Amino acid sequence: MTLVLVVEDEFLIRMNTVEMVEEAGYAALEAANADEAIGVLDRRDDIAIVFTDINMPGSMNGLELAEAIADSWPHIRVVLTSGRFILRDEDLPDNDRFILKPFDTGQIANVLHDLAA
Repeated sequence: MTLVLVVEDEFLIRMNTVEMVEEAGYAALEAANADEAIGVLDRRDDIAIVFTDINMPGSMNGLELAEAIADSWPHIRVVLTSGRFILRDEDLPDNDRFILKPFDTGQIANVLHDLAA
C-alpha cells in the first residue's frame, strides 16, 4: 500500500487530511511541520508521497520542504496545498502537484492516484 506523509501544522486540518488520505485508499503518517517531516523521512524508506501545507511555522515552509525532498529523496512525490497561495506547475519541483484549500476526498484521491501510478 502506498504510504503518504501528511505535513500540516493545524491539528484539525491534519487529522481531517489523514482521514481523507485513508478514505482514498492510502496509508498515512503525519507530521506537524517540515522539521518533523524531515525526521520521519530520515527514519523511513517506505514513504512514496508527502502531502504538505505551504504556510507552516518552523525552519522551513512547505515549498522549502518540497525542495529538500527533491534534493534528498528524489523518488518521493510532493503535493503542496494552500488556502493563501496558488502555484503553477513551473513553480514546483518536477512531477509534484498543487491543490488549493479547501480540498475534498475526491481531489486528494485524484492527485494521489496520479502520483502513485
